[in-house]
Amino acid sequence: MAGNQPQHRPEQPPVRGARRVALLALGWLFVALGMAGAFLPVLPTTPFLLVSLWCFARTSQRFHGWLYGHPRFGPPLQHWHAERVIPVRVKVTALSAMALSLSIVVAFSSAPWSLIAVMAAVMACGAGFILTRQSHPASEPRREDPAQAEDASKKPSSDNQSARA
Repeated sequence: MAGNQPQHRPEQPPVRGARRVALLALGWLFVALGMAGAFLPVLPTTPFLLVSLWCFARTSQRFHGWLYGHPRFGPPLQHWHAERVIPVRVKVTALSAMALSLSIVVAFSSAPWSLIAVMAAVMACGAGFILTRQSHPASEPRREDPAQAEDASKKPSSDNQSARA
């Protein structure tokens, strides 16, 4: 890991024995799912990597540091750790994938309606979590809508109107 990259130190003491092996295996499973999500539009990337990061924080500082400082996968994890932000583009993608998945299951599955209702309820909880997170970091000013900025520049300000009067 490069010296100029942000570092995040795990707060939990490492676990030992069989639990450590299980958490390491789970961490790598979620790394694999997260990497698959980078190429498959229906799989999310960052939530899986967050679970991996949690597993590695309890089992291996080396793997935790590798994932947290990874050039491709590290920045979203660092962003989440620093600001607890889910960008609008990610929200739209996640919610669209949920809606599409549920629609496909309803249209083409022979699963009982009770099972589909449970699936919809779990998705609604996930959607609720996503929607209640901030979209922009507090430290980053929001970008203005170009159309609104252009309209504002065309309107005469009150200072200009009073000077003309």
